[in-house]
Amino acid sequence: MASKATLEPTEAAIPVQKDPDILAAAARLAGEDMCSIADLSSAEVRAILKLGHDVKRNPREYRHALDAKQMVLMFEKASLRTRLSFETGINTMGGNAIFVDQTNSPLGERESIADIARNVERWVDVIVLRTYAHDTITEMAANSRVPVINALSDFEHPCQALADFMTIEEHFGTAAGLNFTYVGDGNNVCHSLMLTGAQLGANVTIATPRGYSPDIEIVTLARDIVQANHCELRLLQDPQAAVEGADAVYTDVCVSMGFEHESSKRAPIFRPFQVNEALMAKAAPHAVFMHCLPARRNAEVTDAVLDGPQSIVFDQAENRMHAQKALLLLLLGGLANTASFQQ
Repeated sequence: MASKATLEPTEAAIPVQKDPDILAAAARLAGEDMCSIADLSSAEVRAILKLGHDVKRNPREYRHALDAKQMVLMFEKASLRTRLSFETGINTMGGNAIFVDQTNSPLGERESIADIARNVERWVDVIVLRTYAHDTITEMAANSRVPVINALSDFEHPCQALADFMTIEEHFGTAAGLNFTYVGDGNNVCHSLMLTGAQLGANVTIATPRGYSPDIEIVTLARDIVQANHCELRLLQDPQAAVEGADAVYTDVCVSMGFEHESSKRAPIFRPFQVNEALMAKAAPHAVFMHCLPARRNAEVTDAVLDGPQSIVFDQAENRMHAQKALLLLLLGGLANTASFQQ
């Protein structure tokens, strides 16, 4: 894979309000669900990120884009970044967020998911779910007439991946041709990163211990996408080889929520996959370090890397809000209420 050492940031050649990717995405995605990155085409992923960059640069342009829109967040898992980034995102565009804590009452336990969907759709404009089972999200989407957004499931974390690649574009100008390496557990974050990187034309390398590879369904989807976008996907079990020459090195906790009972078993297996200064030294000199947070310091990543000059983890956290604002604008038809898009 070629190095990206000479890659320069690109400038938008087309004003965002005239960008064909954004206009086509606005027409196609209005009222749709986003359960998986696979729900999006490559052009739609590009559109979300282009719009996210503009929302970040010009927040005043979107202050009233979602006036009176109601969003409910129903979370079975604890959250900091996901909850606050969605709430502040819709609030700064004129809408309102309602939080429903499901940590002690999983969705589908008190009443069926179909019944919940048929109630909630009558009060709100969009449903944001953070669940354990991915089936909870797809079942809600199948029974709801308003958009459903996957804010994390045991299978994917698409909003995280969109923000991550928005951050990559900020630092490198483009993700196309970038050498992106993920080291660690083949989990939900890994799945969404694979698909998003492939959609944007990045060369994606995944390094996991034996027995912890990403799901074959996601691998198959990603391989189809990289073939169409003329990039690469590599699955390795050697973190040293995986990081060699990488432009971006990404890791996540090796024990995701719901798998805490495996902590003692996983710790020695994942120890060689720790991202430390020695491992980062094998990446390209300009490489960035990425993590979705929260991090288990000095477990999957050392303090020296997490707090070091190559780390862009808090840029990623900030961009959760901007990428999700763009997603909400497209799913809720908010561009029609944005002055620059009416001209």
